[in-house]
Amino acid sequence: MPVIYLLGDSQRAYAAEAIRQAPQFSTVSILAPTRTPPQNKKLWAMLRDVSQAKPEGRLWVPDTWKAAFMHSSGHQCQFAEGLDGSGPFPVGYRSSHLNVQQMRDLIEVIYEYGARHAVPWTEAERSGFA
Repeated sequence: MPVIYLLGDSQRAYAAEAIRQAPQFSTVSILAPTRTPPQNKKLWAMLRDVSQAKPEGRLWVPDTWKAAFMHSSGHQCQFAEGLDGSGPFPVGYRSSHLNVQQMRDLIEVIYEYGARHAVPWTEAERSGFA
């Protein structure tokens, strides 16, 4: 069964017909849209800005900042033990799984943190993350 994006009436009609023709015991999932490309671009620009500002003396790379902000926003993470005994590493922090509103909330958390720590943003406006 194909993935159907509900962009308009014709896609909705196609989805309804696909459901009518689906074999018994088929499953259907309706998911909220995930983050937008502008949100993703904005997220990584902000993470680079925070990383370069080194707030509180933290010398973290953008990926580490992303994990910290996602944790701060209430997104759960699990840890797995490294294969070479080097210690645990995080798994499960996937911003690509966030829906549009969750991504908006994450960006607001980063703005709030940046405001408290005088992070200079490379982007002057708070737009582009709808």
